[in-house]
Amino acid sequence: MSMKITKELVEVFAHWTKAKIHIHASDIRNFPRERQIWWASLGQNIGVEINGKNEIFERPVLVIKRYNDQFSLIVPISSKIKEGKYYFQFTNYRGERNAIILSQIRAISNKRFIRKIGKLNSADYEDVKVKVKELI
Repeated sequence: MSMKITKELVEVFAHWTKAKIHIHASDIRNFPRERQIWWASLGQNIGVEINGKNEIFERPVLVIKRYNDQFSLIVPISSKIKEGKYYFQFTNYRGERNAIILSQIRAISNKRFIRKIGKLNSADYEDVKVKVKELI
């Protein structure tokens, strides 16, 4: 299935390319920890890969594993509640329901982390780890 290349599509990818260059060249030094929820610049991605939003292509993510000061394993979070084996629902720090999108697990540079917004409770985090292991 082919997607039509439009002016708007080219502009979105050009904007993300510029933002990505700035992120790459920055001196950002964030140190995420496991269980923490952060806003991260995930970008404009390909096909059904989950995209970031807004000017810096950000979305909330859960840190599954911090490998070192430069690299972490994350899963994106959505405010759209979905069910199934590829999703894990939880209640955020504001009392709102969210869904962790397990099928979109990925490793990212710690330079992509923008700001910490919370922490997943221990019981939910352990459940997420079990679900990730089941998928892998």
